[in-house]
Amino acid sequence: MERPAPQLMHVGLNLVFLVPGEQGGMEVYARELLHALAIERPELRLTSFVSREARAAGGPWDDVGAVVEVPVSARSRVQWVRGEQQLLPGLAHRAGVQLVHSLANTAPARGRFKRVVTIHDLHYRVIPEAHFGVLALGLRVLVPLGARRSHRVIAVSHDTGADVRRHLGVRRDRVDVVPNGVGLTPAAAPQPEQLLRERHALGSRQVVLSVSAKRPHKNLRRLLDALAAIPAERRPLLVIPGYRTPYERELREHARSLGALDDVRFLDWVSDAELEGLYALSTLFVFPSLHEGFGLPVLEAMNRGLPVACSNVSSLPEVAGDAALLFDPRDTSAITAAIEHLLHDRAQAERLCAAGRAQAARFTWAATARATAASYERALGRPS
Repeated sequence: MERPAPQLMHVGLNLVFLVPGEQGGMEVYARELLHALAIERPELRLTSFVSREARAAGGPWDDVGAVVEVPVSARSRVQWVRGEQQLLPGLAHRAGVQLVHSLANTAPARGRFKRVVTIHDLHYRVIPEAHFGVLALGLRVLVPLGARRSHRVIAVSHDTGADVRRHLGVRRDRVDVVPNGVGLTPAAAPQPEQLLRERHALGSRQVVLSVSAKRPHKNLRRLLDALAAIPAERRPLLVIPGYRTPYERELREHARSLGALDDVRFLDWVSDAELEGLYALSTLFVFPSLHEGFGLPVLEAMNRGLPVACSNVSSLPEVAGDAALLFDPRDTSAITAAIEHLLHDRAQAERLCAAGRAQAARFTWAATARATAASYERALGRPS
C-alpha cells in the first residue's frame, strides 16, 4: 500500500539568540539542522525568525525559506529576551506558522501556535559556575518556563533528557531524545601544517588539541595541571581554540604559576580552514569537561581520525561509546595518564582512530532532521 504524502507543516524557527560566529555549538546545531531539514523534509515550509546580527550576516536561513527579522540585537541579553518573549509570538502569528521550534534552550512562553524547544544542557543547574552573572539568573527562569510551556521538549542526549525530567519536572512522554549529528565532510580544506606551526610557534613538538570555550565547567584548569605533571623533556604542546571568556585570564595565570605557559597556546575561535589544519597536525584530542549536554567536539575529533581521551561523566560515555579512552575528569593524574598513554601507545591510538571514525558515522544530521520533524508531528498531534 502506498504511503500517503506528508501533510504540509509551516514551521517557524526561533533564531533570535543567534549572533553568527559567537555561539559555538548552538550555532553549529542551527546551521546544520536547517540545512538537513530542507533536504530530508522538503515539504516543510520554513520561516526563520532572526536577530539583526543574523539577518545582516546571512546564513542557511536565507536559503531554506522565508526570513523575518526580529528587531533586536542578540548581543544584548535584555533585547534577546524581549525579542523572544514579547515580539516573536506576534511575528510568528502574522506569518501564519503552525509551530515554533526554539533551538537554544529557551522559548516563548505564549503564542497561538504549538511550541517545541531544544534543550542542549542544563549547565546552569548542574554546573552553576558554567554561566556568569545576569545570564545565570535569566536561565534559571527562562529555561524551566520554556520547557513547561512547550508541547514537546527535544533533548540532545539521554543524559540531558534525564536532567530535563529530574530538574524541570517535564513528563517523560513529552521529551524526545534527538542526538546531534556530525558533519562528515570537513567545512574547509586544512591550512598547511608548516604555516600553522610557524604562526603559533609550535616548533616540531607533538600537539594535544582541546577545542573548548574557556569556561569553568570545561575543566581546563585541571587539564593544565595534568599537562604540567608530564616531565618537561617529553611534554607536548597543548592547543586550545575556542571563544574567549573572562575566565581565560585566570587560566593563563594558572598556566604561568605551573611553569607551563610556554607549553600552551590559547587561541580564539579560528576559521574552519585553520581548525581543520590543527586537527590534521595534532597527535590526539583531549576533552576533560565536567558536564556536557551532548559533546559534539568529541565526535568532530573522531570524524577527523584523531584518537580521543575524554571524561567519563554526563553524556560523554553515551556519545563516545568504546571509541575513546575515558578518564575521571576530577582526577588530574588520570588525565595525565590518558594523555601519556595515547602519546606513546601507537597501537592503542590507531585502534581508537578507526573506532572513532565508525562511532562518528553513527551520528548524522540527516537522522537529526528526521527525528526533529517527527517531534513536530507529535506536537501537532499527527502520526509520526
